Amino acid sequence: MKIAVLYGGISGEREVSLSSGKGIIEALKKNKHEVIGIDFHPDKMHELIDLDVDLVFIGLHGKFGEDGRIQGLLDMLNIPYVGSGVLASALAMDKAKAKQIFDMHQIPTAKSSVFSITENTDKEELAKTINATFTTPFVIKPNREGSTLGLTIIEDEEQVKNAIDNAAASDKSILVEEFIKGKELTVPVLGYTDKEKALPVIEIIPKNDLYDYESKYSPGGSEHIIPAQIDKKTTEKIQNYAILAHQVLGCKTYSRVDFILTENNVPIILEVNTLPGMTPTSLFPDAAKANGMSYEAMIDTFVKLSVVEDQ
Repeated sequence: MKIAVLYGGISGEREVSLSSGKGIIEALKKNKHEVIGIDFHPDKMHELIDLDVDLVFIGLHGKFGEDGRIQGLLDMLNIPYVGSGVLASALAMDKAKAKQIFDMHQIPTAKSSVFSITENTDKEELAKTINATFTTPFVIKPNREGSTLGLTIIEDEEQVKNAIDNAAASDKSILVEEFIKGKELTVPVLGYTDKEKALPVIEIIPKNDLYDYESKYSPGGSEHIIPAQIDKKTTEKIQNYAILAHQVLGCKTYSRVDFILTENNVPIILEVNTLPGMTPTSLFPDAAKANGMSYEAMIDTFVKLSVVEDQ
């Protein structure tokens, strides 16, 4: 097939996307596809409008890639692509909206509030409101951003105003939620619509106190335990929650669902990643490998699922 890979982009996750794109392109070439690599930029829209390919593989992360905008453009151009469509992408990117849907389907979430930030926002008053609503420790982060960019764990009330500024630098709405202490877990989901299966649950042990950008993308930044060291009943519950979260958002082909397992053994969903990282240190490829699937075979599976679903 003739496949275009979109990578790079202009979000805060550009460097991650460059690495994901490189891996995807190499895998597609090994699988004998004709590949066109496009370092996407909104100012170069003609590169997509004039595209003549059988399929687009989106290797972008964050805004203008994972939020439904690229998907909408490709839909209008009638170009099939790998992964979730406009609505699922937009919902998953908006953590507050996604949490509302998870709550409706009894998938446990952390207590949270979302606040819009405008030029007229009195951040001193907002900080007072947040401190009156949440007890430390709690988290302030952009509502629509990935890779823990703009995230602050609040351990002292004096941190709140700076944390608001930090999160608002990435998004006009910020999410404040209780800090959940426990095991960091993630579950890759893969398959045809309504027939999805969960890959092994991964336990993440970061070298830093927080599973931050460095822990995610630096070699040796975190340890991935596959399968996670949890009992069978809890494993199945988390995998079922992951599949349900994927389905209720309307995701397609693949996603990765992040959880915290509390000290009381309650899985709390954090978010669904519709375009999870495909770098050498990424979680989805690690789970696929543990399931007997090479990186190249995993990428080819995404392509085959997409082609069949599009027919």
